[in-house]
Amino acid sequence: MSSSRNSSKSSLEIISDIMIGKKSSRQGVLNPVSSTTIEQMELTNSFFPEAHTNEKKMYELSRANYEILGYDGIMPVFSVVIEAAALGCKIDWGNPKIMPRVLGKIWKGYKDIKIPKNLINSLAPKAVLKSISLLKSKYSQVAIIGKVFGPWTLSYEAFGVEDFLIKTIESPREVKDILKKLSQITLTFAKAQIEAGADIITIADHATRDLCSPDSYKEYLISIHSLLASQIEVPTILHICGDTSDRIEYIRQTGITAFHFESKVDACDAVRKADKKILLIGNINNPSTLLFGSLDKIRADTEYAIKCGLDIIGPECAVPLNTPLKNLKEISRVVKNDSA
Repeated sequence: MSSSRNSSKSSLEIISDIMIGKKSSRQGVLNPVSSTTIEQMELTNSFFPEAHTNEKKMYELSRANYEILGYDGIMPVFSVVIEAAALGCKIDWGNPKIMPRVLGKIWKGYKDIKIPKNLINSLAPKAVLKSISLLKSKYSQVAIIGKVFGPWTLSYEAFGVEDFLIKTIESPREVKDILKKLSQITLTFAKAQIEAGADIITIADHATRDLCSPDSYKEYLISIHSLLASQIEVPTILHICGDTSDRIEYIRQTGITAFHFESKVDACDAVRKADKKILLIGNINNPSTLLFGSLDKIRADTEYAIKCGLDIIGPECAVPLNTPLKNLKEISRVVKNDSA
């Protein structure tokens, strides 16, 4: 094993140093959203859909992030539907080859919003909290990452994508009220995950370019993401899918600690746009590189991300469930400079 990018520090210490802007011996390696695959389910004997709602299955499957992939962080929330399920949305929980999805909207307008008092004690959120507690107890020297969804995403799920986007045009005041109200769900769940042992919180909010223009991000989400960043008392990672090059300048104004972004934004271009005002995580391509690419391609893309100066390297988004295990492991080998 070469030592040029290795460190005697624990994974948690490396990630913690990076998150506070302290010089680290190497870049971190993790995925703040799901890295789970069918191969990992088979190796851990923990399968979807049970691993979405059973804390022991969730624990066993998520710890593959560290034990099998060699990443510096463990993130146990595999799906996008935990909060939606707790709100009362009908859910198709999928199967080992298919991720869960929301089947229908539950509200028409702001006045319909009803947030259950026992939100975090319902089945899926409770499993997340218990799993985080188990992980922190076992892996005290690994970064345990919680995950919540922002109010833009929750609005899609509860009101329906089309109906909510129409509101952004016809009822901007109502949209702002909705986002402010639903941000309390994000904060409540985030704080509960921190109490359970999460060191970092990922805020996934699907404000992609095709669904949220730069002007809409500026109008609706700078203030909301700033609120979340200020009230979540651990480092935060914002995840937004797609080409986000047109909003990095806005994201860096929010106080969010780090931005997890996709390969549609060139790594070096993202570093220039971030201007050292926000940390950057990602952005190894899922479909062409990790799913179908060669190890040489993965090594080249990972080395490029390192060269550009991304702070933490990893998959760009939740990985396809049939992604080869060896491909995901290769990112860690390159970042850590392991000769395997």
